[in-house]
Amino acid sequence: MAAELGFLSGDATLIATAISELARNIVTYAGKGHITLKGIQNSSHVGILVVASDHGPGIPDIPQALRDGFSTSGSLGLGLPGVRRLMDEFEITSQPSRGTTVAVKKWKQ
Repeated sequence: MAAELGFLSGDATLIATAISELARNIVTYAGKGHITLKGIQNSSHVGILVVASDHGPGIPDIPQALRDGFSTSGSLGLGLPGVRRLMDEFEITSQPSRGTTVAVKKWKQ
């Protein structure tokens, strides 16, 4: 989809990496969920919206989860902080025992 929207290969790779990290988090922490991709446009740019949602245990402390090196699974703790750096916009909502939704956008430069 990134190529169809005219993203250069470098940006398409960043988007794919972010999606992979979001998918890994869903599998690791929730077991299942879904990721949707959508082409978007504002007054001057074309972009892509990626929304990852699950109905897992939720994230009790979002600021802590967004710090490099923090992990509850024994990983390097670079997933969510990395996604935030790779994409242009980042939003996360989470409720304990109800799940997590991460919405990220990348704008074509």
